[in-house]
Amino acid sequence: MYKSIKIRNFFFFLLIASITPSLADTIVLKNGNRLSGDILAEKEKKLVLDIGIDILSIPKNEILKYEYALKTAAQTAEANQPDVNTPARQTDAPHANNPTNQLYRTANLQKTTIENCVKRFSEAVVKISSPAGTGSGFFINEQGFLITNYHVIEKETKIEVTAFKKVKDGFEKKKFKKVKIVAINPFIDLALLKLEDPGSEKIKFAYLGDIRDIQIGQKTFAIGNPLGLERTITNGVISTTNRAFKGLVYVQTNADINPGNSGGPLFNLAGEVIGVTNMGYIFYGGLGFAIPVNYVKNFIENRDAFVYDKDNPNTGFRYLQPDRRKNPNKPNFLKEKKK
Repeated sequence: MYKSIKIRNFFFFLLIASITPSLADTIVLKNGNRLSGDILAEKEKKLVLDIGIDILSIPKNEILKYEYALKTAAQTAEANQPDVNTPARQTDAPHANNPTNQLYRTANLQKTTIENCVKRFSEAVVKISSPAGTGSGFFINEQGFLITNYHVIEKETKIEVTAFKKVKDGFEKKKFKKVKIVAINPFIDLALLKLEDPGSEKIKFAYLGDIRDIQIGQKTFAIGNPLGLERTITNGVISTTNRAFKGLVYVQTNADINPGNSGGPLFNLAGEVIGVTNMGYIFYGGLGFAIPVNYVKNFIENRDAFVYDKDNPNTGFRYLQPDRRKNPNKPNFLKEKKK
């Protein structure tokens, strides 16, 4: 069993942490000390850090800030240079001081390779099944909240989530049959779900990025379950950031998006979610579309306005207008009777 070490006993470990390679997450304590290692878990009141020789449990009230660093020693110099293709921005902390936004997380992640991002964040992506078919989704926090498309669960209440846990020889499936519909917004095609029976499973989640950082030509990749082919990864570039359809703006990419990808994440090279894939053209390759991540944030933050009510017969249903009459003549019952 791993020991939980109190802050005042860190001095020996600080010396060890100071020689940790640059491929490490960083925690800055309020007393000025800095710890480097691998952040294994984010809990409500603490972080769990692996410093190589032991596992530390660090109370959040002792932490000034922390960040994830996805870079190798060879990439350190390059990462410190300004990227002319990516505008600078102030990175949000994981909403520790904003209770209304605690459902999702953001972080200052460094650019790396698709391979590294997949290793770190692919466990956050899940398959969502219902009697009508399958789609994709992704966890946004360790409590089991996840995002998918509304059309993936439309008119369904029996939903199953399949997570993929990394094991020694690949991945192990874990199915969750008790899934709650928290909120839905048919207009922007988003749904917020929650596992009601996560058990003791350690949930890996994905961080949300910012639409202001998305640039045309920027490399991107998607993870999903197209045509039931689990954990499929496709990559491409951002074709445009403001493709308009029916009053909404979408991110367009040439990464392949097929049926079954719906609801899955579109990532940047830092491993941040920059969109939720929801449309593609089966017979025209290179035309994929995703809901911008800022729509997703707004939906989560205002979820009370879109809360799902199982007792409301209109919840989750969109009614279509009937077809026009093809016969131009008056119906018989409207014709005047001849005397």
